[in-house]
Amino acid sequence: MKKALLTASAAAFAIAASAGYASARDQIQVVGSSTVFPFTTAVAEKLGQGGKFKTPVVESTGTGGGMKLFCSGVGENTPDFTNASRAIKSGEIESCKAAGVTPVEIKVGFDGIVIANAKSGAQVDLTKEQIFKALAKNVAIDGKVVANPYVNWADIDAALPATKIEVLGPPPTSGTRDAFVELVMLEACQDEVKAANEKACAEVREDGAYVEAGENDNLIVQKLEANSNAFGVFGFSFLDQNADKLQGHKVDGVEPTFENIASGEYKVSRSLFVYAKKEHVGVIPGMQEFIAEYTSEGAWGPEGYLADKGLIPLPDAERASVAEAAKALKGLGS
Repeated sequence: MKKALLTASAAAFAIAASAGYASARDQIQVVGSSTVFPFTTAVAEKLGQGGKFKTPVVESTGTGGGMKLFCSGVGENTPDFTNASRAIKSGEIESCKAAGVTPVEIKVGFDGIVIANAKSGAQVDLTKEQIFKALAKNVAIDGKVVANPYVNWADIDAALPATKIEVLGPPPTSGTRDAFVELVMLEACQDEVKAANEKACAEVREDGAYVEAGENDNLIVQKLEANSNAFGVFGFSFLDQNADKLQGHKVDGVEPTFENIASGEYKVSRSLFVYAKKEHVGVIPGMQEFIAEYTSEGAWGPEGYLADKGLIPLPDAERASVAEAAKALKGLGS
Protein backbone atom coordinates (compact mmCIF):
# COMPACT_ATOMS: atom_id res chain seq x y z
CA MET A 1 0.00 0.00 0.00
CA LYS A 2 2.77 2.43 1.00
CA LYS A 3 4.68 1.73 -2.20
CA ALA A 4 1.52 2.25 -4.28
CA LEU A 5 0.85 5.58 -2.60
CA LEU A 6 4.42 6.71 -3.15
CA THR A 7 4.27 5.73 -6.81
CA ALA A 8 0.96 7.52 -7.18
CA SER A 9 2.28 10.67 -5.52
CA ALA A 10 5.35 10.65 -7.76
CA ALA A 11 3.16 10.32 -10.83
CA ALA A 12 0.88 13.08 -9.60
CA PHE A 13 3.91 15.32 -9.03
CA ALA A 14 5.12 14.72 -12.58
CA ILE A 15 1.68 15.30 -14.11
CA ALA A 16 1.12 18.47 -12.11
CA ALA A 17 4.47 19.90 -13.13
CA SER A 18 4.09 18.99 -16.79
CA ALA A 19 0.67 20.63 -16.79
CA GLY A 20 2.27 23.85 -15.56
CA TYR A 21 0.63 23.90 -12.14
CA ALA A 22 1.88 26.70 -9.90
CA SER A 23 2.73 24.18 -7.18
CA ALA A 24 5.69 22.75 -9.15
CA ARG A 25 9.07 24.27 -8.26
CA ASP A 26 11.01 26.15 -10.91
CA GLN A 27 14.33 26.18 -9.04
CA ILE A 28 16.68 23.26 -8.38
CA GLN A 29 17.37 22.40 -4.73
CA VAL A 30 20.61 20.74 -3.64
CA VAL A 31 21.63 19.52 -0.16
CA GLY A 32 24.51 17.51 1.29
CA SER A 33 28.26 17.53 1.83
CA SER A 34 30.10 20.66 2.94
CA THR A 35 33.16 19.40 1.03
CA VAL A 36 31.31 19.21 -2.29
CA PHE A 37 29.32 22.39 -1.51
CA PRO A 38 31.78 24.91 -3.08
CA PHE A 39 32.04 22.89 -6.29
CA THR A 40 28.30 22.48 -6.70
CA THR A 41 27.76 26.14 -5.83
CA ALA A 42 30.13 27.14 -8.63
CA VAL A 43 28.22 24.95 -11.11
CA ALA A 44 24.90 26.37 -9.85
CA GLU A 45 26.12 29.92 -10.38
CA LYS A 46 27.31 29.05 -13.89
CA LEU A 47 23.88 27.61 -14.75
CA GLY A 48 22.15 30.70 -13.37
CA GLN A 49 24.40 33.02 -15.37
CA GLY A 50 23.03 31.49 -18.56
CA GLY A 51 19.75 33.28 -17.89
CA LYS A 52 17.51 30.38 -18.88
CA PHE A 53 17.16 28.87 -15.40
CA LYS A 54 17.16 30.24 -11.88
CA THR A 55 20.38 29.69 -9.96
CA PRO A 56 19.97 26.43 -7.96
CA VAL A 57 19.76 26.71 -4.18
CA VAL A 58 22.64 24.76 -2.58
CA GLU A 59 22.62 23.97 1.15
CA SER A 60 25.37 22.44 3.27
CA THR A 61 23.72 19.80 5.47
CA GLY A 62 26.49 17.19 5.64
CA THR A 63 26.57 13.98 3.62
CA GLY A 64 24.46 11.93 6.04
CA GLY A 65 21.86 14.65 6.52
CA GLY A 66 21.68 15.25 2.79
CA MET A 67 21.10 11.56 2.06
CA LYS A 68 18.28 11.46 4.59
CA LEU A 69 16.54 14.42 2.96
CA PHE A 70 17.20 13.17 -0.56
CA CYS A 71 15.86 9.68 0.15
CA SER A 72 12.77 10.94 2.00
CA GLY A 73 10.58 10.81 -1.09
CA VAL A 74 9.55 12.34 -4.39
CA GLY A 75 7.91 15.75 -4.72
CA GLU A 76 8.49 19.48 -4.60
CA ASN A 77 9.26 19.42 -0.87
CA THR A 78 12.23 17.10 -1.37
CA PRO A 79 15.65 17.98 -2.85
CA ASP A 80 16.60 17.24 -6.44
CA PHE A 81 20.30 16.56 -5.82
CA THR A 82 22.51 15.70 -2.88
CA ASN A 83 26.27 16.17 -2.57
CA ALA A 84 28.29 13.41 -0.91
CA SER A 85 31.91 13.10 0.16
CA ARG A 86 31.56 9.31 0.12
CA ALA A 87 29.59 6.83 -1.95
CA ILE A 88 25.95 6.20 -1.05
CA LYS A 89 25.58 3.31 1.43
CA SER A 90 23.51 0.20 0.67
CA GLY A 91 21.10 1.10 3.46
CA GLU A 92 20.59 4.54 1.94
CA ILE A 93 19.88 3.00 -1.46
CA GLU A 94 17.23 0.84 0.20
CA SER A 95 15.73 3.88 1.95
CA CYS A 96 15.58 5.71 -1.37
CA LYS A 97 14.00 2.72 -3.08
CA ALA A 98 11.36 2.37 -0.34
CA ALA A 99 10.44 6.04 -0.82
CA GLY A 100 10.20 5.78 -4.61
CA VAL A 101 13.53 7.53 -5.25
CA THR A 102 16.02 6.38 -7.89
CA PRO A 103 19.47 7.96 -7.29
CA VAL A 104 21.63 8.68 -10.31
CA GLU A 105 25.27 8.58 -9.19
CA ILE A 106 27.71 11.13 -10.61
CA LYS A 107 31.30 10.72 -9.43
CA VAL A 108 32.65 14.24 -9.87
CA GLY A 109 36.29 13.99 -8.76
CA PHE A 110 38.68 13.34 -5.89
CA ASP A 111 39.62 15.15 -2.72
CA GLY A 112 42.23 14.62 -0.05
CA ILE A 113 41.56 14.71 3.68
CA VAL A 114 44.19 16.90 5.28
CA ILE A 115 45.60 17.54 8.72
CA ALA A 116 46.23 21.28 8.91
CA ASN A 117 46.80 24.14 11.31
CA ALA A 118 47.40 27.88 11.28
CA LYS A 119 50.62 29.02 9.59
CA SER A 120 51.73 30.37 12.96
CA GLY A 121 51.57 26.84 14.41
CA ALA A 122 54.11 24.01 14.44
CA GLN A 123 55.06 22.07 11.29
CA VAL A 124 54.67 18.32 11.74
CA ASP A 125 55.13 15.15 9.72
CA LEU A 126 52.60 12.63 11.01
CA THR A 127 52.12 8.93 10.44
CA LYS A 128 48.71 7.28 10.37
CA GLU A 129 49.75 5.38 13.49
CA GLN A 130 50.47 8.61 15.35
CA ILE A 131 47.12 10.07 14.30
CA PHE A 132 45.37 6.93 15.52
CA LYS A 133 47.13 7.13 18.88
CA ALA A 134 46.17 10.79 19.20
CA LEU A 135 42.48 10.33 18.41
CA ALA A 136 41.41 6.76 19.21
CA LYS A 137 39.15 6.26 22.20
CA ASN A 138 41.15 3.20 23.23
CA VAL A 139 44.80 2.41 22.52
CA ALA A 140 47.23 -0.39 23.27
CA ILE A 141 50.09 0.25 25.69
CA ASP A 142 52.48 -2.53 26.68
CA GLY A 143 50.11 -5.06 25.12
CA LYS A 144 47.06 -3.90 27.08
CA VAL A 145 44.07 -1.96 25.69
CA VAL A 146 43.37 1.12 27.80
CA ALA A 147 41.43 4.37 27.59
CA ASN A 148 43.55 6.84 25.62
CA PRO A 149 45.95 8.46 28.13
CA TYR A 150 47.82 10.75 25.72
CA VAL A 151 47.48 14.44 26.60
CA ASN A 152 50.22 16.05 24.52
CA TRP A 153 51.51 15.18 21.05
CA ALA A 154 54.97 14.65 22.56
CA ASP A 155 53.50 11.88 24.74
CA ILE A 156 53.09 9.86 21.54
CA ASP A 157 56.46 10.75 20.03
CA ALA A 158 59.10 13.06 21.47
CA ALA A 159 59.67 14.53 17.99
CA LEU A 160 56.12 15.95 18.00
CA PRO A 161 55.17 19.28 19.64
CA ALA A 162 54.86 19.39 23.44
CA THR A 163 51.40 20.88 23.07
CA LYS A 164 47.97 19.60 24.03
CA ILE A 165 46.25 17.30 21.54
CA GLU A 166 43.35 19.31 20.15
CA VAL A 167 41.91 18.32 16.80
CA LEU A 168 38.86 19.98 15.27
CA GLY A 169 36.93 17.78 12.88
CA PRO A 170 33.56 16.80 11.45
CA PRO A 171 30.79 14.92 13.28
CA PRO A 172 29.69 11.31 12.57
CA THR A 173 27.06 12.50 10.06
CA SER A 174 29.81 13.85 7.80
CA GLY A 175 31.17 11.97 4.80
CA THR A 176 34.59 13.42 5.62
CA ARG A 177 34.41 11.76 9.06
CA ASP A 178 33.41 8.44 7.44
CA ALA A 179 36.32 8.63 5.02
CA PHE A 180 38.80 9.72 7.71
CA VAL A 181 37.82 6.76 9.90
CA GLU A 182 38.15 4.36 6.97
CA LEU A 183 41.40 5.72 5.55
CA VAL A 184 43.24 6.50 8.80
CA MET A 185 41.67 5.04 11.95
CA LEU A 186 40.78 1.58 10.60
CA GLU A 187 43.96 1.26 8.58
CA ALA A 188 46.25 2.24 11.48
CA CYS A 189 44.32 0.46 14.22
CA GLN A 190 46.62 -1.39 16.60
CA ASP A 191 46.43 -5.18 16.53
CA GLU A 192 45.57 -5.42 20.23
CA VAL A 193 42.65 -2.98 19.87
CA LYS A 194 41.40 -4.81 16.80
CA ALA A 195 41.61 -8.18 18.54
CA ALA A 196 39.72 -6.93 21.60
CA ASN A 197 36.93 -5.23 19.64
CA GLU A 198 37.22 -4.45 15.96
CA LYS A 199 34.50 -1.77 16.21
CA ALA A 200 36.72 0.11 18.68
CA CYS A 201 39.08 0.93 15.81
CA ALA A 202 36.53 3.44 14.55
CA GLU A 203 35.81 5.02 17.92
CA VAL A 204 37.12 8.56 18.37
CA ARG A 205 37.93 9.80 21.86
CA GLU A 206 35.33 11.94 23.64
CA ASP A 207 37.47 13.58 26.32
CA GLY A 208 37.99 16.89 24.53
CA ALA A 209 41.03 15.97 22.44
CA TYR A 210 38.78 15.66 19.38
CA VAL A 211 36.28 18.48 19.02
CA GLU A 212 33.32 18.07 16.68
CA ALA A 213 33.14 21.38 14.85
CA GLY A 214 29.90 20.81 12.93
CA GLU A 215 29.28 20.21 9.24
CA ASN A 216 30.77 23.53 8.13
CA ASP A 217 34.46 23.15 7.27
CA ASN A 218 34.78 26.94 7.05
CA LEU A 219 34.09 27.05 10.78
CA ILE A 220 37.07 24.75 11.41
CA VAL A 221 39.25 27.11 9.36
CA GLN A 222 38.15 30.07 11.49
CA LYS A 223 38.83 28.23 14.75
CA LEU A 224 42.30 27.19 13.61
CA GLU A 225 43.15 30.80 12.92
CA ALA A 226 42.17 31.63 16.50
CA ASN A 227 44.17 28.75 18.06
CA SER A 228 47.60 28.07 16.59
CA ASN A 229 48.06 24.91 18.71
CA ALA A 230 44.98 23.20 17.29
CA PHE A 231 44.87 20.99 14.21
CA GLY A 232 41.93 20.46 11.86
CA VAL A 233 40.64 17.61 9.71
CA PHE A 234 38.88 18.64 6.49
CA GLY A 235 38.97 18.43 2.70
CA PHE A 236 41.95 19.56 0.61
CA SER A 237 39.83 22.12 -1.21
CA PHE A 238 39.44 24.15 2.01
CA LEU A 239 43.21 24.08 2.53
CA ASP A 240 43.70 25.15 -1.07
CA GLN A 241 41.27 28.05 -0.70
CA ASN A 242 42.87 29.16 2.58
CA ALA A 243 46.54 28.67 1.70
CA ASP A 244 47.32 32.18 2.95
CA LYS A 245 46.17 31.22 6.47
CA LEU A 246 46.71 27.48 6.85
CA GLN A 247 49.41 24.88 6.29
CA GLY A 248 48.81 21.22 5.51
CA HIS A 249 51.00 18.48 6.92
CA LYS A 250 52.59 15.38 5.49
CA VAL A 251 51.02 12.03 6.30
CA ASP A 252 53.44 9.10 6.05
CA GLY A 253 55.95 11.45 4.43
CA VAL A 254 53.68 12.67 1.61
CA GLU A 255 52.53 16.27 1.34
CA PRO A 256 48.83 16.93 0.60
CA THR A 257 49.14 18.66 -2.77
CA PHE A 258 46.93 18.69 -5.86
CA GLU A 259 49.52 16.63 -7.74
CA ASN A 260 50.05 14.06 -4.98
CA ILE A 261 46.31 13.50 -4.53
CA ALA A 262 45.74 13.23 -8.29
CA SER A 263 48.56 10.68 -8.66
CA GLY A 264 47.38 8.61 -5.71
CA GLU A 265 50.64 9.10 -3.82
CA TYR A 266 48.84 10.87 -0.96
CA LYS A 267 46.88 8.00 0.53
CA VAL A 268 44.32 9.90 2.61
CA SER A 269 42.05 10.69 -0.33
CA ARG A 270 38.51 9.79 -1.43
CA SER A 271 36.01 10.19 -4.27
CA LEU A 272 33.35 12.91 -4.31
CA PHE A 273 29.82 12.44 -5.63
CA VAL A 274 26.63 14.20 -6.61
CA TYR A 275 23.38 12.20 -6.72
CA ALA A 276 20.44 13.26 -8.89
CA LYS A 277 16.83 12.24 -8.25
CA LYS A 278 15.77 10.57 -11.50
CA GLU A 279 12.06 11.09 -10.81
CA HIS A 280 12.54 14.88 -10.80
CA VAL A 281 14.37 15.08 -14.14
CA GLY A 282 12.02 16.56 -16.73
CA VAL A 283 9.83 17.90 -13.92
CA ILE A 284 12.08 20.43 -12.19
CA PRO A 285 13.44 22.78 -14.90
CA GLY A 286 17.16 22.70 -15.59
CA MET A 287 18.16 19.39 -14.01
CA GLN A 288 19.52 17.85 -17.22
CA GLU A 289 21.31 21.09 -18.02
CA PHE A 290 22.79 21.18 -14.50
CA ILE A 291 24.13 17.64 -14.95
CA ALA A 292 25.52 18.56 -18.38
CA GLU A 293 27.30 21.62 -16.96
CA TYR A 294 28.78 19.67 -14.04
CA THR A 295 30.15 16.99 -16.36
CA SER A 296 31.48 19.43 -18.97
CA GLU A 297 35.23 19.72 -19.53
CA GLY A 298 35.01 23.43 -18.78
CA ALA A 299 33.79 22.55 -15.28
CA TRP A 300 35.34 19.29 -14.06
CA GLY A 301 38.18 18.91 -16.57
CA PRO A 302 41.89 19.41 -15.72
CA GLU A 303 41.69 23.03 -16.85
CA GLY A 304 38.11 23.59 -15.65
CA TYR A 305 36.90 26.13 -13.13
CA LEU A 306 36.33 23.43 -10.48
CA ALA A 307 40.03 22.50 -10.56
CA ASP A 308 40.74 26.13 -9.69
CA LYS A 309 38.66 25.56 -6.54
CA GLY A 310 40.61 22.46 -5.54
CA LEU A 311 38.63 19.61 -7.14
CA ILE A 312 40.99 16.84 -8.30
CA PRO A 313 39.74 15.68 -11.74
CA LEU A 314 38.94 12.09 -12.62
CA PRO A 315 41.14 10.46 -15.30
CA ASP A 316 40.04 11.29 -18.87
CA ALA A 317 38.49 7.88 -19.61
CA GLU A 318 36.59 7.80 -16.31
CA ARG A 319 35.22 11.32 -16.86
CA ALA A 320 33.91 10.25 -20.25
CA SER A 321 32.31 7.11 -18.78
CA VAL A 322 30.71 8.95 -15.85
CA ALA A 323 29.39 11.72 -18.09
CA GLU A 324 27.80 9.17 -20.43
CA ALA A 325 26.11 7.31 -17.55
CA ALA A 326 24.89 10.60 -16.02
CA LYS A 327 23.42 11.76 -19.34
CA ALA A 328 21.62 8.41 -19.67
CA LEU A 329 20.28 8.83 -16.09
CA LYS A 330 21.49 5.38 -15.12
CA GLY A 331 19.89 4.83 -11.70
CA LEU A 332 21.08 2.83 -8.70
CA GLY A 333 18.90 0.13 -7.21
CA SER A 334 16.43 0.21 -10.08
